[in-house]
Amino acid sequence: MIIVTGAAGFIGSNIVAGLNKRGITDILLVDDLADGHKCLNLADLDFSDYLEYDDLLGRVERDEPLIDHGEIEAVFHQGACSDTTEWDGRYVMDRNFRYSKSLYRWCMKRGVAFLYASSASVYGMGPTFVEHRDAETPLNMYAFSKLAFDQYIRANAERATSQVVGLRYFNVYGPREAHKGRMASVASHFSAQIAEHGECRLFAGSDGYGDGEQRRDFIHVDDVVAVNLWLLDNPGVSGIFNCGTGAAQSFNDVAAAVLTWHGRGSKRYIDFPESLVGHYQSYTQADIRLLREAGYPHPFLTVEQGVPRYLEWLAARESQ
Repeated sequence: MIIVTGAAGFIGSNIVAGLNKRGITDILLVDDLADGHKCLNLADLDFSDYLEYDDLLGRVERDEPLIDHGEIEAVFHQGACSDTTEWDGRYVMDRNFRYSKSLYRWCMKRGVAFLYASSASVYGMGPTFVEHRDAETPLNMYAFSKLAFDQYIRANAERATSQVVGLRYFNVYGPREAHKGRMASVASHFSAQIAEHGECRLFAGSDGYGDGEQRRDFIHVDDVVAVNLWLLDNPGVSGIFNCGTGAAQSFNDVAAAVLTWHGRGSKRYIDFPESLVGHYQSYTQADIRLLREAGYPHPFLTVEQGVPRYLEWLAARESQ
């Protein structure tokens, strides 16, 4: 059996879909469905059992073996408080650090592979995005909680009994993110804006970048799933790795891809919010040398390739 936490979330549900495509359905889903809308991400997927977040945490902290679920092959730990505006530090650390640490210890006691979601937010404003302590300057509680767990993993690396991998996700976009609301990708927001208003809205210039020319490492969720499943296939690979394309593209590029797919609409630049000055990543680009050196062989989708794939998926869903 494989456990996926955060299974009803964006990346978690796509990992479940990726496992299903391999014919794997013996999956224990774990999430917090207080917001029941997230169940729609699971409606077309196959799995064998479901546990609530706190139910699994209780069993793990009591050191129960989950014998009713058989032998556990791997845990994809994607569950977390992902709200970057949440400043209740005790809540964030409980969700993102304590839970991760408890599950990690449970896995290490049993020799279970542990693959978890870290975040590119640990790099703060950059400008260097390499898996090294000198580059890590988190700017909010979410980012700090992710770095805290990375630090714990580093400190205990020599005592690990199985594969342990942290993936620092960059700007992920793609299917099954509708529940994220304002935290959804710009591709999703741009498409919705064109459908409703006939235009997509981008920030005017900031930090020395022209209008809409702020740049991010946008990675399609299919590529994120491919990296996770490659790691499952290569249990000898452990470490903390950036998970991005290695190429920054502008918000104008994303808007152009969305406009081209819709075949209509225009761009409008809005004033850069004062509240984001000094707190906004105007540039991110994953250094993926460590991932390549570990053996990951596959190319990544560009914005021009990935955005149409995503919008086709959305259109298919809306037509059902």
